[in-house]
Amino acid sequence: MSILAEFPPSPIVVENVRPIVDGGKFPIKRVVGEEMTVTATAFRDGHGIIVVLLKYKEKSNQNGWHEIEMECINRGLDLWQASLVFEKNTRYLYTVEAYTDLYHSWLADTTKKFEAGQDIASEQLEGEQHLAETLSRLPKNEYLTQTLNNIQAADSQATKMAIFSEQRLITFMKENSARRDAARFEPTLEAIVDRVRARYAAWYELFPRSQGKRPGQSGTFADCTARLPEIKWMGFDVIYLPPIHPIGRTNRKGPNNSLVAGPNDPGSPWAIGNENGGHMAIEPSLGTFEDFANFVQACQEMDIEVALDLALNASPDHPYIKEHPEWFLKRPDGTIKYSENPPKKYEDIHSFDFEAPNGAWKTLWQEIKNVVLFWIERGVRTFRVDNPHTKSVPFWEWVIDEIQAEHPDIIFLAEAFTRPPMMKTLGKIGFTQSYTYFTWRNFKGEIINYLTELTQTEMKEYYRGNFFANTPDILPEILQVGGRPAFKIRFVLAATLSSVYGIYSSFELCEGAAIPGKEEYLNSEKYEIKVWDWNRPGNIKDLIAKVNKIRRENPALHLYDNLQFHHSDDDNILFYSKATADKKNIILVVVNLDPYSTHQSRLVVPIERFDIGPHEPYRLHNLITGESLLCRGQELNVTLDPQAEPAYIFRLGKFLHSEQGFDYFGM
Repeated sequence: MSILAEFPPSPIVVENVRPIVDGGKFPIKRVVGEEMTVTATAFRDGHGIIVVLLKYKEKSNQNGWHEIEMECINRGLDLWQASLVFEKNTRYLYTVEAYTDLYHSWLADTTKKFEAGQDIASEQLEGEQHLAETLSRLPKNEYLTQTLNNIQAADSQATKMAIFSEQRLITFMKENSARRDAARFEPTLEAIVDRVRARYAAWYELFPRSQGKRPGQSGTFADCTARLPEIKWMGFDVIYLPPIHPIGRTNRKGPNNSLVAGPNDPGSPWAIGNENGGHMAIEPSLGTFEDFANFVQACQEMDIEVALDLALNASPDHPYIKEHPEWFLKRPDGTIKYSENPPKKYEDIHSFDFEAPNGAWKTLWQEIKNVVLFWIERGVRTFRVDNPHTKSVPFWEWVIDEIQAEHPDIIFLAEAFTRPPMMKTLGKIGFTQSYTYFTWRNFKGEIINYLTELTQTEMKEYYRGNFFANTPDILPEILQVGGRPAFKIRFVLAATLSSVYGIYSSFELCEGAAIPGKEEYLNSEKYEIKVWDWNRPGNIKDLIAKVNKIRRENPALHLYDNLQFHHSDDDNILFYSKATADKKNIILVVVNLDPYSTHQSRLVVPIERFDIGPHEPYRLHNLITGESLLCRGQELNVTLDPQAEPAYIFRLGKFLHSEQGFDYFGM
């Protein structure tokens, strides 16, 4: 600290600013229209009155800050609070600054002396000096000039005090303070403000080549377009496509991941690249770029978004292998390594070296950015990133920041089922959404513990869990053994616990055939072309459509971090709620987690949380069955048969007094 500065160090302390992630190292996440409430501890020595400001601006804005004056909500703890609503899909900076309101501090002390009957002639001269100093810093100001003249012309201390105490003057002096002792919280904090679909969406994953009707013949983008009305009817607004690029021929995988492929086997779409091109090309059997554009347009007309897989793998036939061998991991003899997850080997793909020597990493990073921009130009606004945890974290932080600087509406979903620190780090460095362990959380205690961590701890500030009930890589055991009830249970949980969720196609058909002893689909369409009967008996399409309609019509289910768990006295019955901040939309969900047996349970409805008295009536409308219950008090008894309805979704409605009797709202 230098003692030669023009002004002494600020006596004000600003600390404990929230929300914050890792001390400000990483940004928080919000969506357009969402409110952010900021709290901070701010104080100074003595009796000086401080002004505390929440300051914010768009990150790209080189001009000044917007300011919101914070309110002290706990004097004893010097706790301050203010809220702002983000209006744009961009990145924001925010911080908290405090300064001493010298005039108000002087006025408060002088008023106490005056009211105690003391002579305040000297103090009033100090007040005039405050006004004169402020006037010297401002352009000609008639109001302040006239006020100072009026004070100097006043013939009594009481008259002067009356002028000094005018609210207009107090406010004027606060707003025009010199702020010489201002203290600002460091580091400056950042918020990534995404569009609403980053927080609220229903994903449907499909393989384009399995949308046709002829065995052994690849489906096309035209076939995908033909399926859109049904997908829209089921209520999905994001269609995610695995890689649509040319598939390598060398070491192509056969059915069920066999090492030998037949002449007509299509191979894995994740083995990208052949003589027809690589990451900026389309597998010819799916169609042309014009066909893809028509599909994207048809989706847009139905308000469905296309998400594309960003898989950073290259088959041995990818043009990059010959054109840029420096981008790949090498063996000591100089040959390019196959991808591995020891002891597993993936002979059909090679991995990029994101730390490639001699500056090759720079051109690799730029090329991948170009790939993303290429598909953005063709209407793709969402990317599901394959295995990001096996690639460079600094690379992801760089490329996401680079892309969103130009296209802030782009959404990145991290497909990382790995160790928690890595999953959390990917969320912190910029991934918009992330896969979760929900896929393996089946029992009441573990669901409550995990979901509480996701939605009620610091994780909610940077990690948006996209709850996929299944994926092409993961057929959870409960779906293998639990039959149709298990699919219904897991669907309702995914769609109501999180505001963003997804299923992989064939889930609606309750497809549960697995390779024995593994969480893998038997005869997986990762390695072969399938022809599905989308109306086969036993499907749950009606339930999916109904639940997605419930989601659309109830704003409480559009929110991510409003989840609350409540008491049920059966270990197989999960009971939880979601409500909007104004409590005009309140949803209660009760789910039987056991796909085999009927369970009864006594629930404790948290009526006090919803501003309902112990003897007041309220209505629970069952959005699944259409039935309604008129209730009083906290207790509610339910019976859930997994073969019939393993879950209920209630909308709570209150009764309000009016001149005509009772009015009802909540429907």
